Amino acid sequence: MTRPNIWSLAPYSSARNEYAGREARVFLDANENPYNTPYNRYPDPLQLEVKAAISKAKGVPAENIFLGNGSDEAIDLPYRCFCQPGQDNVVAIEPTYGMYKVCADINDIEYRPVLLDENFQTTADRLLAACDEHTKLIWICSPNNPTGNNIVREEIVRTIEGFQGIVIVDEAYSDFSTEPTLRSELLNYPNLIVLNTMSKAWGCAAIRLGMAFASRQIIDLFNKVKYPYNVNLLTQKQALEALQDPFQVDKWVRMLKLERDRMIEAFQLLPTCEKVYPTEANFFLAKMTDAQLIYNYLVDNAIIVRNRTRVTLCHNCLRITVGTKSENNELLAALRQL
Repeated sequence: MTRPNIWSLAPYSSARNEYAGREARVFLDANENPYNTPYNRYPDPLQLEVKAAISKAKGVPAENIFLGNGSDEAIDLPYRCFCQPGQDNVVAIEPTYGMYKVCADINDIEYRPVLLDENFQTTADRLLAACDEHTKLIWICSPNNPTGNNIVREEIVRTIEGFQGIVIVDEAYSDFSTEPTLRSELLNYPNLIVLNTMSKAWGCAAIRLGMAFASRQIIDLFNKVKYPYNVNLLTQKQALEALQDPFQVDKWVRMLKLERDRMIEAFQLLPTCEKVYPTEANFFLAKMTDAQLIYNYLVDNAIIVRNRTRVTLCHNCLRITVGTKSENNELLAALRQL
């Protein structure tokens, strides 16, 4: 599966890697300024302390964890590791998160969307039918963005078992879902990559820390290709601080799920709302009478939602992120006056 040039690549050896595992007191190896501690030193290139904390929180061995500059880095790396530009292709559900296609275009990889049905579902047979001998990756986002629903787990598993390439399941919103995460299945599926992030349930979008869980072989490839110091010290420190209080995250998730249910009930009573789709995320997709008009009205009232009306299967739909109770009330008040 691996591109030949990546397989034979001699990765950059950072100064911090060369003495890994040994005690050091005087650092004269990396051309750093000796002043302004601790920000004068390069960060741990493999983020070992953060990975140990994430391992405990997520129940995945540290050797099966890759940390990146947001999930975007973890989305880009499979293209760079496994897909030959101008030759290979990837398959993805449609509609879904837009970065999968953006990264495909950047890496000159053909992107093959497989349209979801009227319930925003797909099957393994449909996904596998879109593949050929040059298909290296299949992208599945569950809960999906912008639809909010889980893709049927049995179909995801059938896809993993029936595909000879890499299946990537993006579980960015899994903390809000009742569905068990697939990261516990890594030992059973060496061709599975599961993505997660600190941006959603953990409330740390600003620090840009994404996670990929996969087999040791895939993680080793990612570490080989990534930039040497891809996760900065400030991000690592803030991640460690957040990971010390998982109970706070559980509280946020419970509050957001309650607000989500309240918002869905309120939207269903609005004259301007035709339908709210089922969701297991911290947002919901609502079909409106005129999404563009309502979006413009909300912008004029300093309220920003996501207009998805131009997305496949999402005509006249707005995607509403669940905010605080006061933010949600302000949105509802504005819509009731429309």
